[in-house]
Amino acid sequence: MKILVTGAAGFIGYHLCEKLVSLGHTVVGLDNINDYYDVNLKLNRLKQLGISTLPENNVVINSSLHNEQFRFVKMDLEDRHNVPALFETEKFDVVTNLAAQAGVRYSLEKPFTYVESNIIGFLNILEACRNYNVKKLVYASSSSIYGLNEKVPFSTNDNVDHPASLYAATKKSNELMAHTYSHLFGIKTIGLRFFTVYGPWGRPDMAMYLFTDAILNNKAIKVFNEGRLSRDFTYVDDIVAGVVSTLINDIKGTPLYELYNIGNSKPVQLEDFISQIEKSTGKPATKEYLPMQPGDVEKTWADVDDFKAKYNYQPSVNIDEGVANYVAWYRNYYGV
Repeated sequence: MKILVTGAAGFIGYHLCEKLVSLGHTVVGLDNINDYYDVNLKLNRLKQLGISTLPENNVVINSSLHNEQFRFVKMDLEDRHNVPALFETEKFDVVTNLAAQAGVRYSLEKPFTYVESNIIGFLNILEACRNYNVKKLVYASSSSIYGLNEKVPFSTNDNVDHPASLYAATKKSNELMAHTYSHLFGIKTIGLRFFTVYGPWGRPDMAMYLFTDAILNNKAIKVFNEGRLSRDFTYVDDIVAGVVSTLINDIKGTPLYELYNIGNSKPVQLEDFISQIEKSTGKPATKEYLPMQPGDVEKTWADVDDFKAKYNYQPSVNIDEGVANYVAWYRNYYGV
């Protein structure tokens, strides 16, 4: 198939592009390379895909490794002229929308950025799918959508009317918008609520990076809510396997609008997660205990039974293996 992956220079987007190319699909990656975090990390991900020099805006270029099987375009998701033009030219079979302004805490500082990228940009993708006959859209939602819910594990049947951050609110908006387009225009949409993704090439604003970086560089790590947090840490390869399954499989009897959790379904206490990093680095952590941060939630835990049943989702990487893989990558990448 010919597949558009937005957010291709991002953490999950990069890994997804690698996997889809290895499976023989033709991929066009789109990203605006914003400076929310270290741009060099994004550029180095693209180099792994054979894009060593950024093209001019809105110009599609071929990979030096994969030729026309992977191509890249630097483009804003909310560009109402160039995004539709790309769809018209490329005639995508399916689309994966992973591009978004990420980060829960940052949404307290830059709310308009989230609305522009996550809502206007997503609407632009939906309209392009509608107008250019894309048969399926798979898009990233988030575990943050469960907000202040206290019942665990989180189920897609739960009420999600109490988001704790604007980021979470934009993700709920995406789900509602996708439902509307499925209902009105017959577009197949599959929303995936990602749960705390980690692994090699991960973002520098995420706990995995922050803790590893601090421990290896003899800095104190910030432990919020006095350490009374747990997260459903999910290794990036397991996330990508789930996304690929939704892209390439057409399951008979499923509705046009689908929504699933995608996580490890085994929440890990923050203190245990830190201990695992200490084990992999061979160094003890210096901890600075702090109160709960605005927008954060105490626990995440995914109910993935329906996703397993429909798309044969089977997370297989445990926290020991995943953390060891990340620390090995970090040491190599940063030369520590």
